[in-house]
Amino acid sequence: MSYSVLFVCLGNICRSPMAEAIFRDLVKREGLEKEITVDSAGTGDWHIGHPPHEGTRGVLDRFAISYDGMKARQLAAEDGGSFDLIVAMDTKNERDIRKMLGLSARAEIVRFLSLMPEKGITDVPDPYYSGNFDEVYELVAEGCAKLLEKVKGRVGA
Repeated sequence: MSYSVLFVCLGNICRSPMAEAIFRDLVKREGLEKEITVDSAGTGDWHIGHPPHEGTRGVLDRFAISYDGMKARQLAAEDGGSFDLIVAMDTKNERDIRKMLGLSARAEIVRFLSLMPEKGITDVPDPYYSGNFDEVYELVAEGCAKLLEKVKGRVGA
C-alpha cells in the first residue's frame, strides 16, 4: 500500500520544502520510498518554479539533506484527491487549503504542529519573515519524525 504526504505553506520556498526534504530523507533512511511518497506546495503563486529559499537550502545543506530538483508549485484542486495526507504549516494555510480544495477532497488535512501539542504553539513560524531558519528546522525535524511514526502505522511498516 502506498501512502502520500503533501506539506503546504504559503509560498512553497521555506517551510513546506524544508518539511518535504526532511521527511523524504527520513523515509529514505527507513527504506520506505516505495511505500511513502512526499511532495510540497504553496497556497500562493508568487514563487512557482523557484528553488527553496537560500535560508532553507543553507540549513538543509548543514544537515546533508537533499533538496535536489525541488521547485515551488501552487496547491492544485487535484491534490485533494491525489494525496492521503495534507499537512498545513500554519492555521491560515490550513484554512486556505480547505477553501481551495473544497469538500470533495479525500485527503486528510492536518496542521503540522497538531502533531506536537506539547510545544504550546499553533503555527510553524515563517522564516521568510523572521529569518530564523534554525528554529524552524528544529521544529520541522522533530515534527517530521513524529509524523513518520504515525504514517508507518498506516502503511504497516
